[in-house]
Amino acid sequence: MKFYSILFIASVAFFFLFPPDAFACACCADAGYYSINVKKPENLELGELKKIQFANANLFINAAGEDSIKGVSSISENYSLNGSLQNNIWKFNFKADKGKTGTLNLIKPVSMVAYLADIHDGKEGGGGGPLLYKEWRFKYKVQSGTGIFQKGIAPAAEYFLVLQGRGNVCTQAEDFTHWRLEITGKKADYAFFGELNAKNMQSN
Repeated sequence: MKFYSILFIASVAFFFLFPPDAFACACCADAGYYSINVKKPENLELGELKKIQFANANLFINAAGEDSIKGVSSISENYSLNGSLQNNIWKFNFKADKGKTGTLNLIKPVSMVAYLADIHDGKEGGGGGPLLYKEWRFKYKVQSGTGIFQKGIAPAAEYFLVLQGRGNVCTQAEDFTHWRLEITGKKADYAFFGELNAKNMQSN
């Protein structure tokens, strides 16, 4: 009986010394948190990236209008899109409003930038602490382009893909809500952007 009394007292003491929030907030950020890291995509990041599905796209058009766009043969403001990371290639299949199609195949990068910051907007994460703004950035080579992109793809063409979202220090696919993809090269200069949501995430 004495043993159980000691065990009960120890359990109560442990609860007060280490309340549940202490464990729940392992991923919580402190006020003023800021982090930017260049790293190789590990299995953890690759696993989350493979869950992401790109379902629609908007063509970025600046004040100069369509004249500033180089490398896309069918200009539309909106495109339907089926895009995902498959093995070592990001495959983006676009379809313009006029029905013309094109595919961009992007080689998986050897490095990435992970950026997280408290932007001081008063929003809190689910477990407490500030709700961080976050980006995963990828820049590497375009493997190939077909259809409406074919004429714009020349040797040394590059892409710059950014995933944007909010969350805590621990990042998962569902944190990302927006994306932007920029293609540049000798014959290409254009960018797309769009939204992501939980319905676009694959469960692996």
